[in-house]
Amino acid sequence: METKIKEIKKVLDKIRPYIQRDGGDVEFVSYENGCVSVKMLGACNDCLMQEDTIKDGVEMILCEEVEGVKEVKVVG
Repeated sequence: METKIKEIKKVLDKIRPYIQRDGGDVEFVSYENGCVSVKMLGACNDCLMQEDTIKDGVEMILCEEVEGVKEVKVVG
């Protein structure tokens, strides 16, 4: 499990600069049963495009690059 979390964090670190360009950020919270929980920060916290950023960006990339990841959800 620890190795999986390291892989997830590594991919998030790769994605982070693109999100930061728009004034936001993404923070890893947890991983359980194929679901990665993240917290959106900065401008992304209240952005109307947050769902698109997660589903069409972060989730798609994590599912492709980290075996076992099936979903990404935003938590408070």
